Amino acid sequence: MVRNHARFIPGEEIGTVADWNFGDVDASSARFAAKLAAQALAEEQAREALLRKSSYGEGHAQGYAEGFAQGQAQATLEGQRQLNAYIAQEGAQAAQQFAALFASAQAQVAASEQAMAQGVLELACAVARQVVRREIATQPAALQPVVREALGWLAHDSKAALVRMHPADVDVLAEVLRQEFSNLSLTLLPDSAISRGGCVVESAGMVVDATVEKRWQKTVASLGLQLDWEAPRASE
Repeated sequence: MVRNHARFIPGEEIGTVADWNFGDVDASSARFAAKLAAQALAEEQAREALLRKSSYGEGHAQGYAEGFAQGQAQATLEGQRQLNAYIAQEGAQAAQQFAALFASAQAQVAASEQAMAQGVLELACAVARQVVRREIATQPAALQPVVREALGWLAHDSKAALVRMHPADVDVLAEVLRQEFSNLSLTLLPDSAISRGGCVVESAGMVVDATVEKRWQKTVASLGLQLDWEAPRASE
């Protein structure tokens, strides 16, 4: 069974009914709208703050990157400068050391060359000594040019001369020299103290030493050597 709940409201009850007022609804709507606006403003401010922070972060990062790159470039330039300075310094030291080594090497080479030259000269002199001795022993007439030269050093107005020679040389050259120097009063005096191949000529107070030893000393002295004629004889 369906009940009808509608009923008739008496007039005396109508006086107690108040009119519907929308003021409360309007106030709630305003408060809600204000809340939404505040929320939107807050969100906008938050977005702006985030953008500013992001922009600051990007700018800071960019500035840091630029500063880092600039510092790295300066460090690279400074490192290159120091490296160039080190290379230049080491190069100068190496050049000085090389120059010193080269000078030392040159000095050693020069000393070696000097020693070699000295040795070659001494060897040549030793060979020459043997050749001269052999020549004197086998060719006694080789003394004749020596006597001729010694007599030529004397004064041209000399009329007499004394020639001292080894007795063996006097025996070989006496006749030949008297014939060649027939214009002189030539005296040939045997002297065993004079080595074969040499002579001493005296005339008018002048003495010409043409002994083998004297001629040898003059010859080796012109080569910068000091070698005695008789010293190496035992080893030859």
